[in-house]
Amino acid sequence: MTDPAGPTTRSIPLTPAQRWRAFAVCVTVAAITILDLSKVNVALPSIEEAFGAASTELQLIVSGYVLTFGLFLVPMGRIGDQRSRRALFIIGLTVFTLASVVCALAPSTTVLLVARLVQGMAAGIQMPQVIGLIQQLFQGAERARAFGLFGATIGVATAFGPTLGGLLIAVGGPTDGWRWIFWMNLPLGVIAIALAVWLLPDTHRASRSRLSLDPLGIVLFALMIVSLMWPFLFTTGSPGDDPRRWWLLVAFVLFAAAFYAWETRYARTGRHPLIPFSLFRRASYRNGTLLQAAYFAAAPSLFLLTTLYLQSGLGVSPLHAGMVSIGFALSSAIASWYGGTLVTRFGRSVVVLGLGLVLACVAGLMLTAVYVPDGATPFVMAGVMVIGGIGGGLVISPNQTLTLAEVPVKQGGLAGSVGQLAQRIGTAVGTAVALALFYATVSREGGAPADSTVFHDAYDYGMVSVGVFLALAFVIAVVDLSARRKKS
Repeated sequence: MTDPAGPTTRSIPLTPAQRWRAFAVCVTVAAITILDLSKVNVALPSIEEAFGAASTELQLIVSGYVLTFGLFLVPMGRIGDQRSRRALFIIGLTVFTLASVVCALAPSTTVLLVARLVQGMAAGIQMPQVIGLIQQLFQGAERARAFGLFGATIGVATAFGPTLGGLLIAVGGPTDGWRWIFWMNLPLGVIAIALAVWLLPDTHRASRSRLSLDPLGIVLFALMIVSLMWPFLFTTGSPGDDPRRWWLLVAFVLFAAAFYAWETRYARTGRHPLIPFSLFRRASYRNGTLLQAAYFAAAPSLFLLTTLYLQSGLGVSPLHAGMVSIGFALSSAIASWYGGTLVTRFGRSVVVLGLGLVLACVAGLMLTAVYVPDGATPFVMAGVMVIGGIGGGLVISPNQTLTLAEVPVKQGGLAGSVGQLAQRIGTAVGTAVALALFYATVSREGGAPADSTVFHDAYDYGMVSVGVFLALAFVIAVVDLSARRKKS
């Protein structure tokens, strides 16, 4: 059975300085990609005003990006492992930049939506190459430090996105400020493309074997992911949500069963399936991937609910509501750096500690909403967010290191893309549950922007779901920690 990754990899030996410069390019592009998951949220009211967009169209502008992002992750990770991660990285980045320009110039909601779908596809092409390149460039403790910085960057991008979006809208004005959110990707993208061509190593895999794509597996995988994510991505918690969308989960079960059966059969014939289920026989990878899904079902919802509560319940501006999460971003960046170093000494214990701190942050935010006077709430929440940021920094990068520690380098892109897919699915599910609880409470209690008491309740109900997902991640981490101690 031939190696799908090819027998050799043509690359120039790199000095430490060259490796870290290449890493800087990768992690910068990853940050740009993740920023587009969160900074666009604050622009939706402006887009609605500019085009008179319906709620479904606004939902698609956000969720369409997530959906196509998730669909392309695994196939592109596989192709990158088999051929050239560098080439796919540059292709994805180029398409992403061009799609951003189309978004900025969009004359209608339809054009904007199509461009966002293409943006998501491009993000799904480039993100697996980032993980694969980090796996290939670094080993041992140096890899842990690299994932520490990677986690710091992702944490900052996730938390800082709403603030950046609010700032650009404030600068650009209520009518066209949302276009600035996309225009900023043009100079960043052009610079990143030039640096990628100059600094990224040649990762082309010299192989005479045909590219193994498993086309039927790709189709079944796409149907499985769409049927799973669609009902969650279109859950807003408003009375207008169509309950029939949940029937798609029945289709998901059928497609998942067909995908598993086909992939198992495909592997038995000596060919290489889209997702080798042997990856999940490694407890470190299986547990780490499940933990990622649970954590990312919680973290983005924490920011979204807090921003919604501050804007809708307390009347705080988008810019100032986004600024509340800056402390989370900064403390997460610092903790991620140290977490990447500590994980080599203390292992899964670092992740357990981090999850405990994020749970404490959730409890603190809920208590703040109920007991702190409205005028002081944003400032107290900003302080509580610092604790959550420390915890988040001790979760993301250490877990990434532990999850991929036993994965062969030739499967690094694929394994990393499955983890990224787990994050996107977790985000879709967690956001849907949190928003449903938030808006259902507002609707049930007849809330209005001036009635902050109703939004206190709505925020706390939504944050309960955040706490539940974090508790699930905590249990997974403790189980993994116990298993590791028994083995040692």
